[in-house]
Amino acid sequence: MRLDEERAVISEALAAEIRRLYEVEGWRRNTIARHLGVHHGTVERALLRAGVLRSTEIRRRQSILDPFVPFVRATLERYPELPASVLYEMVRRRGYPGGPDYFRHRLRVLGLRPRKAPEAFLRLRTLPGEQAQVDWAHFGWRAVDGGRRRLLAFVMVLSYSRALYVRFFYDARLPNFLAGHVQAFDAFGGMPRTLLYDNLKSAVLERRGEAIRFHPRLLELADHYGFVPRPVAPYRGHEKGRVERAIRYLRTSFFPLRRDWSLEALNRDAPRWCRERAAARPWPQDRRRTVAQALAEERAHLLVLPAEPFPCHEHVPVKLRRTPYVRFDANRYSVPHQRVQRPLVVVADLERVRVYDGRERIAEHRRAWGKGQVVEDPRHLRDLWQSKRRARVHRGQERLLRLVPRAEELLSALARRQRHLATAVARLLYLLDTYGQDELRRAVDEALDSGSPHPETVRLILDRRGRARGQEPPMPIRLPDDPKVRDLVVTPHPLADYDPDDPEDTP
Repeated sequence: MRLDEERAVISEALAAEIRRLYEVEGWRRNTIARHLGVHHGTVERALLRAGVLRSTEIRRRQSILDPFVPFVRATLERYPELPASVLYEMVRRRGYPGGPDYFRHRLRVLGLRPRKAPEAFLRLRTLPGEQAQVDWAHFGWRAVDGGRRRLLAFVMVLSYSRALYVRFFYDARLPNFLAGHVQAFDAFGGMPRTLLYDNLKSAVLERRGEAIRFHPRLLELADHYGFVPRPVAPYRGHEKGRVERAIRYLRTSFFPLRRDWSLEALNRDAPRWCRERAAARPWPQDRRRTVAQALAEERAHLLVLPAEPFPCHEHVPVKLRRTPYVRFDANRYSVPHQRVQRPLVVVADLERVRVYDGRERIAEHRRAWGKGQVVEDPRHLRDLWQSKRRARVHRGQERLLRLVPRAEELLSALARRQRHLATAVARLLYLLDTYGQDELRRAVDEALDSGSPHPETVRLILDRRGRARGQEPPMPIRLPDDPKVRDLVVTPHPLADYDPDDPEDTP
């Protein structure tokens, strides 16, 4: 047994054997410790408890802390809650040569810190519908598309019936905290009169003694539903023991078999687990009844739900830059390109992300829970492509789309990848003039069907098809934009004009 095991508990049989060897056989304390395989301090404690040895009879070795013991004892009597780290710095400045670990050990062995009397607690009993307890539970990190997210569970337990509600989230931000309340009230069929919190940042912004400043949105939620928010006193965690035990039960009974499941699967199965398995467990106050039976009794005492649920949407101001995408929660969402360089507002819930310009809703998307994801509306991309000035003024654009209808689908795919559309249109027009309408149509169809919508892919397909027919690849003739060159008319001459007049010149 090590020296630092100061509070080790030994069996009654071992204590009796120590007393017999010391009193009857007359063995010395060190001899007893060596033959029984225990520390000599264990032997001394056993003899002290039996009353056969007085503390004055125990001779202790000198310690480097002994000269500082009076100072340490006086300081702790005056400041009993002073941390050992601060106390160590005080004695070190007064000449103590030892290290912090040995100082802490001697402080514990000598019993210099005044011990608090153990506190007794009354068993808390609450009336039906009187109270619920709320807390977050952390369940590690989960891999998502593009990174990792922290997985947390919002847990609410009715203090009387012990009925549970659980909802999983990827963060503990205030909108999720409020949404957990609203969904829990719906699941219980009402709400209690008081909700107890463990000084959560989502609930309590500031606390100094009895002065408490709640989050304004939480107060709005409480006013909407008519309950009273109340935080537990500092260092009084036993006051919310019901939700702590509920979280422990959640960890051991629900979560272990589902660690690799998606957030959607967890939130699909958690309510069913609360209604079935968790509700079938014995009720602590009367184990002949179940939690479900106690909840049925408590529902009659819960406050009635209002006609409209509390809006828990997240409002985030954003500024649209040059590209028509707003950034929200590590992802990007498309908006109409006409709104660039404007201040907008993202309104998000657990399912949808909506973008507003003033009071006008300009975009709506499903919410992405990955990181670095791009969520787009095809209409926004089509409008962006059609609004490109160079695409509008290009002389051959309309001809290209008229002769090759699927070219629009290829250009839309390039717009999603933010490619330069004017260059792509010019390249496709060159291929149209070089290979003809039918060949270009077939090449564009093949490029799109193969999942490679790019003009270079179309060119490679045309070259391959031409080589299969034994044709040489065409050599491009590039003329300057000077109209004097491009519009120059060359008059052909009869070849007879070049025939030789002199017969001697004829070979």
